[in-house]
Amino acid sequence: MIPYTVNIKLAARTLTGTLNLQNKTAVDWGWQGLIAQGCHSSILIIDPKTAQTIQVLERHKASVVKVKWSRENYHHSLSSPYSLRLASADAAGKIIVWDVVSGMAHCEIQEHTKPIQDMDWLWTQDASRDLLLAVHPPNYIVLWNGDTGTKLWKKSYAENILSFSFDPFEPSNLALLTSEGIVFITDFSHSKPPGSGGKKVYIASPHSSPAHSKPAAAQPTGAKKALNKVKVLITNEKPTAEAVTLNDCLQLSYLPSKRNHMLLLYPREILILDLELSQTVGVVAIERSGVPFIQVIPCAQRDALYCLHENGCITLRVCRSTTPSPNETGKTGFNVQELVYDLRSQCDAIRVTKTVRPYRVVICPVNENSAALIVSDGRVMLWELKAHASKSYSGLSSGLPPLYSPVNFCGTPLLQNQKCIPDLSLNTMIGHSLISGVDSPRPLAGQQEVHLKFLLTGLLSGLPLPPFSLRMCPPLTTKNINHYQPLLAVGTSNGSVLVYNLTSGLLHKELSVHSCEVRGIEWVSLTSFLSFATSVPNNLGLVRNELQHVDLRTGRCFAFRGERGNDEPAIEMIKVSHLKQYLVVVFRDKPLELWDVRTGTLLREMAKNFPTVTALEWSPSHNLKSLKKKQLAAREAMARQTTLADAEQSSVESSVISLLQDAESKSEMSQGISAREHFVFTDTDGQVYHITVEGNTVKDGARIPPDGSMGSIACITWKGDTLVLGDVDGNLNFWDLKARLSRAVPTHRGWVKKIRFAPGKGNQKLLVMYTDGAEVWDTKEVQMVSSIRVGRNVNYRILDIDWCTSDKVVLASDDGCVRVLEMAMKSASYRMDEQDLTDPVWCPYLLLPRAALTLKAFLLLQPWSDTLTMDITHVYVTVSLFCHICIHSKVLHNTFNSLDIKSVLQDPNLNLLQRCLLVSRLFGDESDLQFWTVAAHYIQSFAQSCQPSGSVPEGQTPAEGPQSSHLDICHDILCESSFFQMFQLERVRLQEVKRSSYEHTKKCADQLLLLGQTDRAVQLLLETSADNSSYYCDSLKACLVTTITSSGPSQSTIKLVATNMIANGKLAEGVQLLCLIDKAADACRYLQTYGEWNRAAWLAKVRLSPAESSDVLKRWAEHLCSPQVNQKSKAILVLLSLGCFHKVGEMLHSMRYFDRAALFIEACLKYGVMETTSPHKLIGAAFVDYAKLLRSIGLQQGAVLWASRAGEAGKELLDELCQTEKKKRT
Repeated sequence: MIPYTVNIKLAARTLTGTLNLQNKTAVDWGWQGLIAQGCHSSILIIDPKTAQTIQVLERHKASVVKVKWSRENYHHSLSSPYSLRLASADAAGKIIVWDVVSGMAHCEIQEHTKPIQDMDWLWTQDASRDLLLAVHPPNYIVLWNGDTGTKLWKKSYAENILSFSFDPFEPSNLALLTSEGIVFITDFSHSKPPGSGGKKVYIASPHSSPAHSKPAAAQPTGAKKALNKVKVLITNEKPTAEAVTLNDCLQLSYLPSKRNHMLLLYPREILILDLELSQTVGVVAIERSGVPFIQVIPCAQRDALYCLHENGCITLRVCRSTTPSPNETGKTGFNVQELVYDLRSQCDAIRVTKTVRPYRVVICPVNENSAALIVSDGRVMLWELKAHASKSYSGLSSGLPPLYSPVNFCGTPLLQNQKCIPDLSLNTMIGHSLISGVDSPRPLAGQQEVHLKFLLTGLLSGLPLPPFSLRMCPPLTTKNINHYQPLLAVGTSNGSVLVYNLTSGLLHKELSVHSCEVRGIEWVSLTSFLSFATSVPNNLGLVRNELQHVDLRTGRCFAFRGERGNDEPAIEMIKVSHLKQYLVVVFRDKPLELWDVRTGTLLREMAKNFPTVTALEWSPSHNLKSLKKKQLAAREAMARQTTLADAEQSSVESSVISLLQDAESKSEMSQGISAREHFVFTDTDGQVYHITVEGNTVKDGARIPPDGSMGSIACITWKGDTLVLGDVDGNLNFWDLKARLSRAVPTHRGWVKKIRFAPGKGNQKLLVMYTDGAEVWDTKEVQMVSSIRVGRNVNYRILDIDWCTSDKVVLASDDGCVRVLEMAMKSASYRMDEQDLTDPVWCPYLLLPRAALTLKAFLLLQPWSDTLTMDITHVYVTVSLFCHICIHSKVLHNTFNSLDIKSVLQDPNLNLLQRCLLVSRLFGDESDLQFWTVAAHYIQSFAQSCQPSGSVPEGQTPAEGPQSSHLDICHDILCESSFFQMFQLERVRLQEVKRSSYEHTKKCADQLLLLGQTDRAVQLLLETSADNSSYYCDSLKACLVTTITSSGPSQSTIKLVATNMIANGKLAEGVQLLCLIDKAADACRYLQTYGEWNRAAWLAKVRLSPAESSDVLKRWAEHLCSPQVNQKSKAILVLLSLGCFHKVGEMLHSMRYFDRAALFIEACLKYGVMETTSPHKLIGAAFVDYAKLLRSIGLQQGAVLWASRAGEAGKELLDELCQTEKKKRT
């Protein structure tokens, strides 16, 4: 049996409650795996896996309006470690960047004093990972260095800026949602502010656009109806006032699943825009009886949307495939009319009231299969998406085409013991949207139809609305140390009592005790308490008093005063004696009652002429010890007599009997003895009365006349030989009973509401509560130790106080929080890695940088052993690191056991690429995850094409079989050319259907010409009406396109015209002409010369042969590596897609990404896509540097193995490692 241990030292913490309306948008789920949430001026850090609050950050003076975790889109090393960094912004315009582990503010930023409208970290982190963009009202965007707090630049705009969205595909693109429309910025840079004012477009609200007023006969219903209504949404002209109600637009976001798409959220519609066409291509509309939207989060891994509705329901909508479903394949004329997002899953709604409403939803950015709903009452509901396979084809019954599971994981079909992999993330649950012409409409071998459902996996509930009444359980002593729990009882305004365990900060019990507001609580043992509540007074000023006795172990609750309590004056206070024998109940206009707590009987109801009590306290002195001595002496005498009478019995038996009698006597004593106890109280004149209680006898003692320097006494406390009185004028009177001295100290703080002595023998610290704050005093020295004042130190008002340990205080405040603070009453933030958490938390970011990297290397590859172990302590690491890992053994050892993918990581069949992908997911490493996703796909793709028919030249994409899976379209240019080309054709078809003006038609025709679809382009050109100014040009262009021949003269003429046009600034027209004569490679070169790198890459993917396309993309990669662009991570991904694996290895090594370089080269060698004979220096150098890295982080065995793999290059290092190994053994 595990021994019960007590954590005597409690951590400072904050128990939070209901949220402020300004906290509505202050929530974020980071790549680090944690949720940050604003609650009034505090920030909670929540672990969603275990549903526990692991940190509370307090430094803001105003309500927190935004929180943002920093991105992890960079390579992590000892110099760039895993770190928990968070930016928070408040309603007073202050931004704080936090080191969350230590709870310290890294830097503070202040520009204006108005609430920050929006804020985000830049996602490209090659140049710097510290850049933070913020919207300062009314119309400024400012770029800050989040590490130093330095302002890099500031830019103002004509309209008020509400929010912004970064383009996830192009770092120079930014969209601002303003009070009048959208501003598109295309020259965003960290080095200088945007040069122009951006391109302004105006959004006509769906409900007020002119198209709405047209009568329509026999229109379809639902989404199609809404789509037909929204014909023109984006215009360059400012619409009339009647046509615009822009406040309707709730949100603007780029889609991370496909390039150049954006969503606009309205209460009853989500509009999907194609930005190339500036046209709506899809609508998710709610029926008239449906529940309006609050928020939508677009996914990156799949074209899907998480939507939050006003009833707290989260729905998942997945874009329907453009491939016809099996039952539609026979139909002719199947064509996509719009982007349709089908409802695939929804969670339960919450009960919405005036005070309870959903605020925001956040999803896990790593896996996109978990969502957290933030409710205004402080609840956090954690939902997880689960996929379950179904054998039969059920698409017909639901009316929706079926969703299928992916073909494989990382190019390898799933094995029996890898069943938990499908639930890892959204893209392992459901396959990508199928594209007609590329994907088979029927499921492939091994694919199963899946259904999605939400499961509630965690719930955090906060405190209800204030006011609160606090009482800490009796203090820790040597007698109760074996079973002590630091429990705090919180009485609430709704009549319930919440009992918190302060070791973990988690709710221990919630007890519905009263029907009205709880006024006070007194503990009568470690497991039971008395609480009282009073109803609202009637016309006569009388109330219903409720005094309840609650047993925590059983939850049993009974009325302590029996039938008493109806229509009487309100209870002012209850006080339990030190030995928990007696209870005094003080009423407002009625004499006090004295009760026996043990028997629940009324000992005395004082006479009517009894003085009015203003303050009362029990004395700590009693005669229990002398009573016990007398009883023990009597018992011993009785035991001796019994022994003499039974002299025949053996000595052993007699000793046993005496022990039994002893035990019996002790148990009787604890129950039967009524010790003498005393209490003192003051009346309205300040006279002090002394009363003695013994059994059921009550005696009146001495009376002390009032002190002239004191006003009306409001409270008394007594410990040892010190008695302290506080009055309504803010004076404290310290009585030394032993020396018979008194000393009055004016605090000038107003009414002394409450005073309490700290627990612990000889601890003479005193906690004082005023209307405007609190103070801690040392009664020995009679001086103040610390102070907290509303408006000066804090912005909340204190409602109640108590001590929770000898050096920690607990304060309840009107912002709905209960704070456990050090005696200095400063911040409640603490070091997270020193926490004693109830459940182990998986978060490598909590470890020291070296320990986190050791853990990652350990999980990635263990080639030194045959069996994969999850116990890092079995692997030899350096002593200092071993100590740190031992300290965090609870974090590491237990979390491995709790990890869902523990069994997968231990699977010997898991290949290196799969392992790298899993570990990057586990660490929330954005950069790693992107690299290994692309690398795994192309290494296996090139390896498969090399097997049957010789090798594919480096730089050329392998031929794709119909059954091979392709890279998801969220990777854009990195996808295979054939798939990318089909996706673009699909997109142009959709644009064609949606075009509603000549401008749209012209753009479609241009795209079709570039894609080589000349016949369709000619049809569109001939649609131009005769009264259009471009009618003649378009007609001639149509003639030109249809009559182009491959004869030399015509080609050379067109090429000459094209080059002249390009030279004279008509780049797009010249490129079109070059594409018409199959000179797309020349067109790409011109585009690159004129800085249109993205357009050139796009054209190369859709028009050029693999060899030509490869040349264009290699030039692009070189451009990305240039110092002025500095996007090497993107260049590496481009080179991966071309199969330039050797070049990638060299770049990774030159960038000092030693771990990634060595593992990548190892994977290439395993799959046979890199020759061991190829310049051997790279392989040797990469392996040696990785071995040195492993040595530096303490993994000696790994270092030896990689050094031995490096051949000649690693010989010297290997000798060094062997020598150090021998020294350590000797």
